[in-house]
Amino acid sequence: MKSALLAMTLVGLSLTISDVAVAQQPKPNIVFVLVDNAGWGDFSAYGGTVPTPRIDSIAKDGLRFNNYTVEAQCTPSRSAIMTGRLPVRSGTMRVPYPGEGDFGLAPWEYTLGELFSDAGYATAAFGKWHLGEVQGRLPTDQGFDEWFGIKNSSDEAGYSSYKLFRDIGYPEPQWWESKKGAPPQPAGVFDKPAKDRGDEKITEHAVAFIDKEAKAKEPFFMYVAFLQIHPPMGVHPDFAGKSGGGLYADCLAEMDHRVGQILDAIEAAGIADNTIVEFSSDNATSPLKGASDGGSNGPWRGDFFNPPFEGSYRVAAMVRWPGHIAAGRQSQELMTAEDWLPTLAGLAGESARVPTDRPIDGINAADFVLGKQETSGRDSVLFFGLDGRLMSVKWKNFKVVFRKSDGIDEPITDVQVPMVFNLIGDPGEHFNLWEVSLDMGWVYRPVFEQIEKFERSVTKFPNIKTGEEFKGYSSR
Repeated sequence: MKSALLAMTLVGLSLTISDVAVAQQPKPNIVFVLVDNAGWGDFSAYGGTVPTPRIDSIAKDGLRFNNYTVEAQCTPSRSAIMTGRLPVRSGTMRVPYPGEGDFGLAPWEYTLGELFSDAGYATAAFGKWHLGEVQGRLPTDQGFDEWFGIKNSSDEAGYSSYKLFRDIGYPEPQWWESKKGAPPQPAGVFDKPAKDRGDEKITEHAVAFIDKEAKAKEPFFMYVAFLQIHPPMGVHPDFAGKSGGGLYADCLAEMDHRVGQILDAIEAAGIADNTIVEFSSDNATSPLKGASDGGSNGPWRGDFFNPPFEGSYRVAAMVRWPGHIAAGRQSQELMTAEDWLPTLAGLAGESARVPTDRPIDGINAADFVLGKQETSGRDSVLFFGLDGRLMSVKWKNFKVVFRKSDGIDEPITDVQVPMVFNLIGDPGEHFNLWEVSLDMGWVYRPVFEQIEKFERSVTKFPNIKTGEEFKGYSSR
């Protein structure tokens, strides 16, 4: 009897010690690297012909997503990542035009920066923001302790090359920097030469932040939004002509080098084993007419300007966390940009901080990423157009298309009968199954169930209008 009691006591003691040990494990650092307009097939890990060994190493050391989708443009993709919400809910469903007025994330939105700041993390954003340019909608208003970068998109680098732009006296685009609680300050002219050297400057800030926070021995969340490969295309002089494959290939080579510098800084700081590194692109590649000499969206139909097809949404993504995420995994499980907020919160043990007072469209796939379950938990994706209307729905391996467009200068048109594609056998979305057989109607049922679920949600939580000073659902 005494032996049994002693055994039970020891088991209880063991569990208590184990629980304490888990609680005392340091919180993981998180480095989120986002590149601009790089296609699914641009990286050698995905079959690209330009060597990208440093980017590939993230996939080699962790998990590579083969069925990861973003939104149709820069602003909605970044909004989805930051909030875990469909951009149509936040009034961020398209890139704003200069002179339109306020836009971007309402201050009420809760971002990754705020989530990790509230969890005791040091936070920083370096690079392109594109989620608001006025006070209250900048990174240091949305949870980041510090920021260096550009407010909008890097195409602004070309503005000052036009004489009339200079003659009318509009402010010349700038780099900006700020600290939480202080207004942003200009940090140098942002023109084409500055853009060509932009990712070098962004990397310098990122490396310095890693070194500083590693010495402070406090957890950090760092969002690095590179400028490559967004038009107007250009490259750092050190990489011009070095790839042997033209300007686009030179840009990929520089991108790989910059990612490598960040990985090296993490290693040098001795924090690699406790740092989650995520890498992805915000959009598909955009071979503008006559303006590009490269870029690949892999086997998928369309590109940046061809919603609702897969080539406009599916991009490369990978994540590593040594000792936690098994190396060399690949997955065809559905994942989206909206999933990062709840998933990173889950990986860091901060799931309780995900807001419950609003619709969160992302799913917490932490257990899937860690290999604890086989599925991501997602079986469908709704894709909306720049006008906020539904374009298509992906369910399992099927895509149902309600509206389509053939290019940036082409209209969005309704289709007579919703098109159905099987993405496994037909990644290029060439064969509308309604033209092959008439036995695909059953696919509509689960698709319309997802649409109805979303519409019920919008009835309860109406979408925020672009630029609205939204204060919360209870105040409407």
